[in-house]
Formats: sequence, structure tokens, C-alpha cells
Amino acid sequence: MPIRIYDSQQRAVVPLETGEPGRVGMYACGPTVYNLIHIGNARTLLWFDFIRRYLAYRGYEVTYVMNYTDVDDKIIERARIEKIPPDAVTKKYERAFEEDMAALGAHSADIVSRATEHVEDMVDAVQGLIDAGAAYEVEGDVWFAVEKFHGYGKLSGRSLDELRAGERIEPNPNKRHPMDFALWKAAKEDEPSWSSPWGPGRPGWHIECSVMSTKYLGMPFDIHAGGSDLIFPHHENEIAQAEALAGKEPFARYWMHAGMVQMGETKMSKSLGNTVLAHDAIAEVGGMPLRYWALGASYRSQAPLTEEVLLDAHASLERWQTFFVAARHVLREDFPDAPTRPRRPDGDEGFHGAAADYLHRFVAAMDDDFNSAAAFAVVHELVSEGNKLIDVEDKERLGALASGFAELMDVLGFSFDEVTGSSELTGQVIDFLLELREQARAEGAFERADAIRNRLGELGVIIEDTPAGPRWRVSMSQPGATDS
Repeated sequence: MPIRIYDSQQRAVVPLETGEPGRVGMYACGPTVYNLIHIGNARTLLWFDFIRRYLAYRGYEVTYVMNYTDVDDKIIERARIEKIPPDAVTKKYERAFEEDMAALGAHSADIVSRATEHVEDMVDAVQGLIDAGAAYEVEGDVWFAVEKFHGYGKLSGRSLDELRAGERIEPNPNKRHPMDFALWKAAKEDEPSWSSPWGPGRPGWHIECSVMSTKYLGMPFDIHAGGSDLIFPHHENEIAQAEALAGKEPFARYWMHAGMVQMGETKMSKSLGNTVLAHDAIAEVGGMPLRYWALGASYRSQAPLTEEVLLDAHASLERWQTFFVAARHVLREDFPDAPTRPRRPDGDEGFHGAAADYLHRFVAAMDDDFNSAAAFAVVHELVSEGNKLIDVEDKERLGALASGFAELMDVLGFSFDEVTGSSELTGQVIDFLLELREQARAEGAFERADAIRNRLGELGVIIEDTPAGPRWRVSMSQPGATDS
């Protein structure tokens, strides 16, 4: 069965059929780098990085392109506020974005494109649209003529009249139609600008993504991704520009849109003043619990951000960590090595052993429009069985399940090596302290045994006494806690 994805334009879950078998070209709209990103921005791009990761697991060669919008009114305003040049603003917030995403376990895109590095390509595209009769120039500004593109509104599913009625548009005497949008903006004093046939200026936001996506992926490319808040006007305008310029369709074969983060009854938004910065959330909750929260429900869902759901994510991830540590304690040198980018391109034909059913059901869930809720449930089932095997020390089956678990953790992007503090030296020291504790208990020196346990607990090492002997793990920081 092929992977199936929800295409926003068709409004249906459909088979993924790429332009070139076994290869996927994917573009995601990245941040406008004028400030720290909020957790909603982070969740959207974390999901598309995860989808890229899963497609690679299923055997595709993926070319993933993400852009930085590094010329924009907001960047210019931020430069004035911080009293630094606009390019210093963009470099500062690019670094901050990359640090936040790395803390959440995301990888960099295969190609990171910056708008300022492609202005010449954008000038050529704007001139091409003028030549095609789809754009016009007035006093140094160039506007796209929406009435010249008969497919306008096909992504959002609304006619031009409906879109016009639903938008608050400031009147502009230079525009022929209220919905016409800027392709090129004439330069203003003390703003970044580039030369063009229409005078100095800078590109509009929408033309940037149309040009950069097709430059690296061609047209049509396979998947265009972004937040659902970008469907209109940004993605609608991208389609109009690209298809009017090329004289053909489609611009992209599939459109994927991530849902918004919910704060109470409303979506998170800067305009409402209810945003949570990713940087702050990572510092308070931790990168991996946030990753679990972000990926644990469908990318298309409206994801609630509450203390309760973060606590649930934290507890669920700790169950996985506990199994990982306990299985390693029992298996010791027989604990399977973590796989390096495993690939499962052949469906259930590649699944063997005790973990085969879990792997098969995980893949079946993810192949169905990346149903992570069902996929995570499969992992929890595997962990539940694995914990029972730990208690009876069925090492053969436990080893097979641990191997499957390690494979799934690699796909999902979770690693417990660091959070468990399990370097060889650290593990040997903790094991030695546990031996001293067991010796104290055997001698009836329970106060000394309790002191060892309590001191380890103060350091974040949790001891669990089991029929097979004591097990230990290093606790993740609790939501709301701060690192000492």
C-alpha cells in the first residue's frame, strides 16, 4: 500500500505519487527571522522535518528545502528597535531558530534558502509575469493582477468575490483590483533595496517562495508544506504567481498544512498576545517532552498547549525511557545497538522477529497520513510487553523488542543516551553505589541504604527495586522545574 496524505487542495486523503519514483521534493515555508519563534512555529516545522525523516525511513530519497524570509517590513522595524542593521537582525534570529529546533531534535533542511540570496531570480520572475500580462507596474511598485489568473482561489476553495468579501483590505489607488498583491515594492528611505527595471526596491513576500521552491525542486514538485494560516493569502498567491509565470499547472502536486496550537479556546497568535516562545518552553519543559507533545497528535490537528497535556507527554516519554534503561540493565552486553537511519522500503516483507507486528502496525499507522497518535500507541504497547519480559527476564524476546524499540526511537527522533546519563563511567559509578546500598541492606544498615538512595534521588537518579534487583534511571526535568 502506498503512503497516503491529506492534500489541502483536493481536500481528501490520497495516495502519494511522486514525479519521480522513489524520490520526493518537499518545500516548507520557514520563519521570517525578526524575532524568536513561538511554539506554534516550532511545532509546524518540527512536523515537516519528521515527515521528511519518515519518508526517508520508507525508502524515499528526499530533498527538503526550507526558506528564511530575511527581507521584510518586520525585520526593518526590528532593526530600528534594536538599533542594528537588518542583516544583523536576520543572522541573530536565524541562529536562535536553529538552536531551538536542534533542542527539539529537528535536523536542518537539505537546502536552506534565503530570500536576499535570490533577488535576481525574483526580478526575472516579476519581469516574466509582466511580459505574460499577469502583472503591472505603477510608480515603482509591481502588482500581480488576480483577475488575469482564472484559477485564483482554488487552494482556499473560495471565489475571488468571496475572498474579497472576507478580507479587510486597505484601499490603494495604484491597484486595479483590491485583491491584487505586491510582487515588487519600491524602495523607501533607509530601507534595504536592490536594483530592478522598475527602480530600486525589494521583492514581495509571496514571490520569494514561488521562486525559491521551483529553483531547487523544479515544477511541479511533490509536496509544499506550511502552517494552515498560510493557505490564504500566501500559498494561494504562490500558486497564482508560479502557474501564471510557467503557463502550466500544477505548481505543487500536494499541499500539506499543519494545524495551529490552541491556547485555551483560541489559537496562539502574536496579534492576540498569547504566544509562548519555543525558547522559553524548551527551558521550562525540556526539548524531548516538547517533541513528544508536538508529534503525539496529528499534524493537521489543533494542538492544545496546557499544563495537563505537557505533563501527560512528560509521563509518557518517561515510560519509554524507563523501559529503555531497564532493558539495557537486564540485557547488558546483549542490548542491541541503536540503528543508524534504518530504512523499511518494502512494507511488512522486511519485518521479522518478536517486534515484527509492532513495526508493521507502526508503519501502517504512519502510512495513513502520518497518524502519529496510532503510531505512538503501538510504541506504548511494545513497551508494555517489554516491561513484562523484564520481570521474567526473557532475554531473547526482550532483545528483539528492544531492537524494534530502538528502531522506532530512531524514526521518531528520540534518544535516551544523554538523558539517562548513561556514559560508561557514570553507569559504573551508579552501579557501584547500588552495590554499596545492597550491602548495607543485607547488613541491616537501612539508614545508610536509605541515605544512598536519597542522595542519588537528589541528583536525579531514580532507583526502582524489582525482583531481578535494583534498576536506575535519570529522571527528565519535570515541567515547571528549572535546572540547578
